[in-house]
Amino acid sequence: MNAGLKVDSLVMSLYPEAQWLFDQLREGSADAARGGVTRDTYGPGEQFAHDLVAKYAADLGLEIRHDHMRNTYMVLPGLDRAAPAVVIGSHLDSVAAGGNYDGAAGVVAGLIAVEAIRESGLQPECDIVVMGVRAEESIWFQVSYIGSRGALGSLQATALQAKRIDTGRTLAEHLLEAGGDPTAVERSAAYLTPQNVKAFMEVHIEQAPSLAIDGHAIAIGSGVPGNFRYPKIKITGEYGHVGLGRRYRHDASLAGADIALGLDKIWAEWEQAGRLMACTIGEFQTNSARHGLTIVPGEFGLSLDVRAYDSADLAELKEKFLALVKDVATKRRVKIELGPEASAGVAPADPLITSQLRACAKELGLRAPDLPSPASHDSAAFYAAGIPFGFLFIRNPNGSHHPDEEMSVDDFLMATSVLTQWLVTHCCKN
Repeated sequence: MNAGLKVDSLVMSLYPEAQWLFDQLREGSADAARGGVTRDTYGPGEQFAHDLVAKYAADLGLEIRHDHMRNTYMVLPGLDRAAPAVVIGSHLDSVAAGGNYDGAAGVVAGLIAVEAIRESGLQPECDIVVMGVRAEESIWFQVSYIGSRGALGSLQATALQAKRIDTGRTLAEHLLEAGGDPTAVERSAAYLTPQNVKAFMEVHIEQAPSLAIDGHAIAIGSGVPGNFRYPKIKITGEYGHVGLGRRYRHDASLAGADIALGLDKIWAEWEQAGRLMACTIGEFQTNSARHGLTIVPGEFGLSLDVRAYDSADLAELKEKFLALVKDVATKRRVKIELGPEASAGVAPADPLITSQLRACAKELGLRAPDLPSPASHDSAAFYAAGIPFGFLFIRNPNGSHHPDEEMSVDDFLMATSVLTQWLVTHCCKN
């Protein structure tokens, strides 16, 4: 690389531009009623964010493209336009009343890195593409990685009939309204392939406080966990009188509690043994139309997400979960229907890219330990499609998926400096 080029100084000089982008994203998608931001998937909030970054990129002179999912691509042309591109990106949607940086930081990082390269006068050998991904947050349609899987040709056509939780309208309807093409999903059309993308790079806030606790501003992501999910588990027992004896009950709510406590016991045992996993029950409720103070619940519903970093561990956890369900159903004399399963495989970061990112951080004098991701990310969809990925984390002391999510622009620019150093070293003609 150019020995006289000070990548970190160049990136840090773009502090005002980065701050402006984050401020605009926050102001344009602020949720006045609930706090934080709401960039609803295939809705006005997400569309605003895509329009904002596309205009910023166009003003930089980048080419703007869209695919059949309406993902946004902002392209810095390379010397060899036919060569496989490097794609930098993340998602621009958010959960309802979420934080401003989850996902968006990765898109802004790509834009700032590309702007720094343009100002340096270096020419990339291949196209560098900043991708604003659609629909990563599965809360809206209960489907994972909609935008990235759609672009990669791996989104199941059945996902088109998934209904958004607030509008009740299908993904196909929302996609068509946004200018996308549902029939391309039905054909498994792939806009991105291992033949036209040589690497995917993602920068993301950490969605846990470990970096803040350990005193690190950034980290290098070592991988994304796999998971199995059951969005709509249904437990059916019998409604009964409040005075009914325990031995006569078919209590659906206690069956749900048994499942929750059983999973937590497994998690505690694994944690004590130093085995990484996580379990989340996001929905947990009786039927509001029939429950009451003096009624034994006959219906109960819950959702489940279980994740781990090793495929064998994930398979073992699923086996334990299914055994737990069978035991609870027998013990509580209830029927447990798991409903449709959604899952994603374990996705390790590419070893070579990870090693290169470590070297780039070291060259810049930055401490960047390896860190496994606690959350799912679009990188996993790229890995499943055969495209290697690299990952960088940014410190966030307050967690994520709520308004208090936090990230300093200084920390953000440290991660962006490492990304830019990698691009300059491995993708640019010197």
